[in-house]
Amino acid sequence: MGLPAASVPEVRDDSPKDDAIIVLRGVQWSDYERLLLARGDHSGPRLAYLDAMVEMMSPSFDHERIKSWLSGLVQMWCLVKSVDIQAVGSWTQKDETQQVGAEPDECFIIGPERKERPDLAIEVVWTSGGLHKLEIYRRLGVREVWTWQRGSLHVHVLREGRFEEVEASEALLGIDLQLLLSLLDRPTLTQAQRELMRLLQGPAEE
Repeated sequence: MGLPAASVPEVRDDSPKDDAIIVLRGVQWSDYERLLLARGDHSGPRLAYLDAMVEMMSPSFDHERIKSWLSGLVQMWCLVKSVDIQAVGSWTQKDETQQVGAEPDECFIIGPERKERPDLAIEVVWTSGGLHKLEIYRRLGVREVWTWQRGSLHVHVLREGRFEEVEASEALLGIDLQLLLSLLDRPTLTQAQRELMRLLQGPAEE
C-alpha cells in the first residue's frame, strides 16, 4: 500500500497503561479506505483521518472503562427520563470531500429515526499526541461533542459551522454532567447505573 513511515507517538512517562497512538502523515484517502477495509470488524485499532494524516489508536483499559461508564450512564439517564436514543458505539464517520474520518469512543442518535450523522459523540482524551478530533467533527457536521479529559467533561456545540464550548448539553437537555462524572469511580458500571437511577427517581414513597 506504500504508507509512509509513522511519526513517533507521544507517550507519557506513566505508560504502559496509556493509549498507544501512532500518526501517519502523507496518507491518501484511498489508503485510509484500505486501512478501514483491512481492519474489518475488529475493534482496533481505532482510525481517524484529517488532511492526509491517519491516527491509529489502541485504547487503554482506563480509556475504555471511562467511555463505557459514560455511555452506560447516558443510557440509564435516557431510560429514566424517557428520552429515545440509539446507541451506535464507534460508528465510522467519514467524508472524502472534507478529507476527514473518525470513529467516536461512543455516539448516539436522539430519536428513533435513522440519520446520516450522530447527534452526540463522546471522546475520551487519555493520551495526547493525536489528531484534532473537534476539527474532524466540525467538518462532519456532528451536532454536539463531549470530551472527557483529566476528570472533566467539556461540551462543544456546533453553531454556524463552528464549535462553541458551553456549560450544558443541548442534545440531552437537563442531563447533569457533574453527576455523571461523580459516578465514574464506582467499582462496576451496574453499581454506577443503580446509583444514578436512585438519585434520578428520588426517595421512595412510604
